[in-house]
Amino acid sequence: MSNSEKYRIQVEAVAEYVAEQSDPDDDRYVFAYRITVTNTGTVSAQLISRHWVITDGTGKQQEVRGLGVIGEQPVLAPGEKFDYTSGSSIATAVGTMHGSYQMVAEDGHKFEAEIPPFMLAMPRVLH
Repeated sequence: MSNSEKYRIQVEAVAEYVAEQSDPDDDRYVFAYRITVTNTGTVSAQLISRHWVITDGTGKQQEVRGLGVIGEQPVLAPGEKFDYTSGSSIATAVGTMHGSYQMVAEDGHKFEAEIPPFMLAMPRVLH
């Protein structure tokens, strides 16, 4: 069995604009996002840390690094999912997020799980 089959994590993200926390007149656009992390590999793995790259509509980037997610470092058995909701704010009505989770498998192997890019967009801004 190859390592790519053993150590496989799928990440899905859905973002939505949070109007009641945003203030477009002050260039503050708040987004909530729901993440689903699924262990599609064959060994248990723990999410140790995260690295996010958040890019606003002008191309300005901010990077966020930290331990775990929402105060947890979940262990996922093969086939198991972990869902959480978090948020971010940017200075434009449109932006993107992507990044990675740093994982450690039960056998001690360290690997990264890619968080594919997803859009942050105020409703009716994109055609």
